[in-house]
Amino acid sequence: MHPAWSIIFFTSASGLGLGLAAWIVLGLIDLSQFWHLIFVAGFTFGLIGAGLLSSTLHLGHPERAWRALSQWRSSWLSREGVLAVLVLAALGGWFLYTYMRGAPPQWVGFALVILITATVYATSMIYASLKTVTCWYHPLTPTCYLMFAASGGLLANLWLVVIAEQSVTAIIQSLAAVLIVLAWLVKFAWWWMLDHKVMDSTLETATGLGSFGKVRSLMPPHTSENYLQKEMGFVIARRHALKLRIISVLLGGLIPLVLIIFASSSPLLLGLALLCHLTGVFVERWLFFAEAKHVVSLYYGDQH
Repeated sequence: MHPAWSIIFFTSASGLGLGLAAWIVLGLIDLSQFWHLIFVAGFTFGLIGAGLLSSTLHLGHPERAWRALSQWRSSWLSREGVLAVLVLAALGGWFLYTYMRGAPPQWVGFALVILITATVYATSMIYASLKTVTCWYHPLTPTCYLMFAASGGLLANLWLVVIAEQSVTAIIQSLAAVLIVLAWLVKFAWWWMLDHKVMDSTLETATGLGSFGKVRSLMPPHTSENYLQKEMGFVIARRHALKLRIISVLLGGLIPLVLIIFASSSPLLLGLALLCHLTGVFVERWLFFAEAKHVVSLYYGDQH
């Protein structure tokens, strides 16, 4: 599949912002001071809002994006949009209550975490529900999205805690490191699945001529590359994919892990860890699209 930069930014930035929001409402950062509250709220809404706005750039008519909200009964894209609006409204109410009356009851935070988790899950199911893209149609796809949101969000929370000159507990520091490791272990499992997955559909099953032996196209269906081949049949060389996988793990996993363990009190280094993590996830998300193939490419003789 052809990677769309707006969608890559959307899934990376909004996932980080939603993960951060989940840890904030659980009370991991002290928001008793006004400037802490304003900065944290602005940073969180900025990530989520920028991601959501960028997703509309992929549409032919971005001004009609609101219409997608009406199809929530059948569309994961619509469900994700509805849930995102609910999350933004609920977060706005949570921050307002915190400013006016202090920390809300703990059950409110847990309810918000459930809503945030559902939003990230709905985002992942936009892709995981597509049977026509076999590597996406797998339980590990939503698991990857949820794990990266949780690990990146906690890393961002650590950075905000240090920025606010608050102490980082060993438990939170260890949990952030463990979540980053687990997120990339899940991603390794997803990559292993991708490398070993065999498509159920072939030219033989598509034509019903498998009983006669191997089927191949004698002539291409078009004399030049068309839209479907550009968008659905995008191909990245395996050697390049391997290099990009290594880069994503280094930036998104190893470097942040080292900085969390050895520099958890430095706002500059934790900020670098957060930037590296987001960059690594950005590369990982680009590969998520670039390495995926739509079943329509069989029509053009591309055997998966």
